[in-house]
Amino acid sequence: MMKSDSSEITATARLLDGIRSPADIKALREQDLPQLAQEVRDELVKVLSQTGGHLGPNLGVVELTIALHRVFETPRDRFVMDVSHQGYVHKMFTGRLDRIATMRQYQGLNGFLLRTESEHDCYGAGHAGTALSAGLGMAVGRDLRGGDENVVVIAGDAAFTCGISYEALNNVRAHTKRFIVVLNDNEWSIAKNVGAIASYLNNIATSPTFAHLHDKARRFVEAIAGKSVAEFAHKVEESVKGLLVPSVIFEELGLRYYGPIDGHDIPLLIRTFEFLKTQDEPVLLHILTKKGKGYEPAIKQPDKFHGLGKYKIESGETAPAPTPTYSEIIGKTLSKFADTNQKIVAITAAMPSGTGLGHFAKAHPDRYFDVGIAEEHAALFSCGLATRGLKPFLTIYSTFMQRAYDMIIHDIALQNLNVALCMDRAGLSGDDGPTHHGLFDIGYLRHIPNFVHMQAKDEDEFVDMLWTMANYNSGPIAIRYPRGAGTGAKPKPEPKLLEIGKAEVVQHGRDVAIFGLGNMFEVAEEAARKLEAQGLSVALINPRWIKPLDTGTLEFFARSVSVVCTIEDHVLHNGFGCAVMEHLYSQMIHTPVVRIGWPDQFIEHGSIPVLRKKHGVTADALVEKILSLLGKKPSAQSSAA
Repeated sequence: MMKSDSSEITATARLLDGIRSPADIKALREQDLPQLAQEVRDELVKVLSQTGGHLGPNLGVVELTIALHRVFETPRDRFVMDVSHQGYVHKMFTGRLDRIATMRQYQGLNGFLLRTESEHDCYGAGHAGTALSAGLGMAVGRDLRGGDENVVVIAGDAAFTCGISYEALNNVRAHTKRFIVVLNDNEWSIAKNVGAIASYLNNIATSPTFAHLHDKARRFVEAIAGKSVAEFAHKVEESVKGLLVPSVIFEELGLRYYGPIDGHDIPLLIRTFEFLKTQDEPVLLHILTKKGKGYEPAIKQPDKFHGLGKYKIESGETAPAPTPTYSEIIGKTLSKFADTNQKIVAITAAMPSGTGLGHFAKAHPDRYFDVGIAEEHAALFSCGLATRGLKPFLTIYSTFMQRAYDMIIHDIALQNLNVALCMDRAGLSGDDGPTHHGLFDIGYLRHIPNFVHMQAKDEDEFVDMLWTMANYNSGPIAIRYPRGAGTGAKPKPEPKLLEIGKAEVVQHGRDVAIFGLGNMFEVAEEAARKLEAQGLSVALINPRWIKPLDTGTLEFFARSVSVVCTIEDHVLHNGFGCAVMEHLYSQMIHTPVVRIGWPDQFIEHGSIPVLRKKHGVTADALVEKILSLLGKKPSAQSSAA
């Protein structure tokens, strides 16, 4: 009986349940911290199996996060996490454990750090490469204000494929003396890291010389543990010199380099951070971690478990999509086109699986280029390819294409190069939230000269558009398409060329004309049925082309009906509906225009149906606005419809 009771207590009394703030981590015995790490991993695997999220990155930083909160004092000290998708453990330790099951759910915890969510989140982010510059700004701000808090930047090795990171590193030594950078090296961003920097870091980690230095570093740190750093300052300096190899790039950039050390060794991490926070010079600690540590499916498939939906804990299996996603379609379609068109090349920025280009990479490895998280370089690289007569398909999420905006204007459009922009995740990106919603690309492309821009209503038309892009040789051309699956429309065996700037009139009508752009065409169809139930005659148009507009079709219907309506998965400001209004105004056509789209604010995270209903991006909202404009009240028949 006693044994049973004891087992029951052990099973129910978790250390993790007692963590309400970082002070509780400091209060634990050091020998209990590995147990805490295991409990955190168990909680992550359990919770994210129901909510989805960035499992692999968080499993890899458990010990690191424990050590950081053991040594430093947030919110006074600042933790700046690059991308911040690895911040779930930090959230658990800073008063949000009881809400961890709401991760990425509507009105729940955000999947990234968020300044408005907690005082412990000093900087919000969702894109890579931002932490070093932001952290340096915080350090300089501290110095100017006469503070003494620590600024710790935690950046994965993938962040060091970003040019922004090196722009920051170039300035660190000149601007501050106290700055701690943690290089979390797990060899992965979303996909396996590529390029010279990844090889360089791998050489450091695997070199026999550095393996010897790693052991020497451990003994050194352990030797000073618990003793006055001031007393050993001169020994520290001399010992460090003996540990370093002069060619370490970070030393050349002005940061004292330490490592590599085991990023899962909690005592070693604690002793190292205790030492580093006393240093009066910028330092970089190189730690080696394993993405997905503690959960075998995540270790075997680190790209899949970087970020995913719900899964079965036992196997890691996820539910298959009912129909192919747009990302899968583009990867397979471009591969097929490239079989007969030797000019087609495909470029992505560290997202072969997310963009579907993994299919292209297997079929045409010599014409596939993953440049790492370097969108600016990807755009310029595409320009160079285009000048040599190739047809580059630059495939990047809409929200990440923003990072290459200058190149889109100055290099692609100004030179009228035949670069095809394929903007995945255009529109709402649901549970990833405002850092990932692709709600601005119409606005940032439609005013640029030389560009053609389009969006398909379904998968069949999507393939036709890709075929049109492959055969378009008059300058830059762009396509936007949503995350996930479409309507299930099966593409034809042979794609057809679409006439640039020509919309598809699906049905004619006398009272209302609805222009439903891309994935919102389904919503337009639903609204048309409801309006027809009110006795209205509704024209339904699939615009296809954002730029150039089919002005002939637009003017015809604007002169024929009482109300024109546009609906788009984009912000209303400078969106498709705005383009429609501008053109009608320029032609002195005064037919009222009802626009449905996202408001002038950053949209929170949550499921797409919930967010659409909240913000009025629905068929019901469209119907209500049109009926109100026409002075009609909805009938019971319409409500039933």
